Amino acid sequence: MRAQKIRNVVGTIVGFIIAFFILCPFFLVVINSAKTSADIVVSPIALPKNWAQMLTNFKGVINNTNFSYWSSFRSSMIITVVSLVLLTLFSSMAAWVLSRHHKEGWSNFIFMMFVAAMVIPFQVVMLPILTVFKDIGNFTGIQMLSSYKGVVFAYLGFGGSMSIFVLHGFIKGIPKELEEAAWIDGCSPEGTFFRIIMPLLRPVQMTVLILNGLWIWNDYLLPSIMLGLNGKIKTLPIAVSSFVGSYVKQWDLILSAAFLAMIPIVILFLVAQKQIIQGMVDGAIK
Repeated sequence: MRAQKIRNVVGTIVGFIIAFFILCPFFLVVINSAKTSADIVVSPIALPKNWAQMLTNFKGVINNTNFSYWSSFRSSMIITVVSLVLLTLFSSMAAWVLSRHHKEGWSNFIFMMFVAAMVIPFQVVMLPILTVFKDIGNFTGIQMLSSYKGVVFAYLGFGGSMSIFVLHGFIKGIPKELEEAAWIDGCSPEGTFFRIIMPLLRPVQMTVLILNGLWIWNDYLLPSIMLGLNGKIKTLPIAVSSFVGSYVKQWDLILSAAFLAMIPIVILFLVAQKQIIQGMVDGAIK
């Protein structure tokens, strides 16, 4: 009993330490978004003297012509929402087909290819992607670079591997008898998927949505390559970089813009945290 208490105390202390290091960057962004640039340079870890400065900084960010907050917010929202909807739908379909044909060689081979793709860094393929997307645009007449279509298509490719991997393991735990009963009743494969499988996948789909949403919303490298740093379409991470110059860094506006960019994804996480936990628990039970 005493050993168990000691383990609990040690585990709690370790948990607090880990939480501190995870939350420390968020805390620094919050407090420094309520300071002037001079105060940030002098005392970056001190509490702000006047919290009203945060509103002043927010106004400076939103009204800044180089930043274009609302335009960047709209672009990030369009790319994130469209990518997540398509990514979740197509990944669920692919995972269902692969999990139900796991005894066939082609299914295992394709699934292993998806798993292997997870270990390939984006930096390795980012230059070939530009060439491929440019050639696709020239061949089809559909502009892939500097457009929403190209970025969304790229996210479907890079996010599909992880999504299929997570969904595949969950679907394998769903009894096949449910699908067989639907087929006996005359339900088509499409109807079986949308009426039987999709409702059961909601918890784990929420987990997939959050993981991919965090990545897509905060991603800088892929949009900067596909859209360009000076293009008409800018996501929030690209727009934040407009406050960083060769000789001048507007830290008050940089951190305020970063804080504004974090708010939507934090709200999404807080709203969906129950579904995330439920999805993890259901996956563990299955």
